[in-house]
Amino acid sequence: QVQLVESGGGTVQAGGSLRLSCTASGSILSFAAMGWFRQTLGKQRELVAGITRGGLKNYGDAVKGRVAISRDLDKNTVYLQMNNLQPDDTAVYYCGAGEDRGQGIQVTVSS
Repeated sequence: QVQLVESGGGTVQAGGSLRLSCTASGSILSFAAMGWFRQTLGKQRELVAGITRGGLKNYGDAVKGRVAISRDLDKNTVYLQMNNLQPDDTAVYYCGAGEDRGQGIQVTVSS
C-alpha cells in the first residue's frame, strides 16, 4: 500500500496563498492519476485539482484560475499552489491516488 503524506496546510488570511505538498512512498508515475480533494463538515468531498500520469491537469470549478497543480517526479511529490484564498476554501485537503488517500491537512482561511 502506498503512503501519501500531505504538508503545507495552515491558517492564512483571505487573499493569501498556500502551497500544499503530497509526497508518495513510491513513484507517483505508478498511479494513473493523482489529485487533491477537499471536504468540509456536512458537504460532499469535491475535486480541487488532478494530474494524470501523462501530465494532463484538471481543476474543480470552484477553484479554477486560483490554483495550480504540479509535480516533481524526482521527489515523488505533487504540489497544489493555491492563491487568492477565500474563507469558502476552508476545508480538510486530501491527496489521493487510486484507492489510496493521505490523512488530510487542514486549510483555514480567515476573513
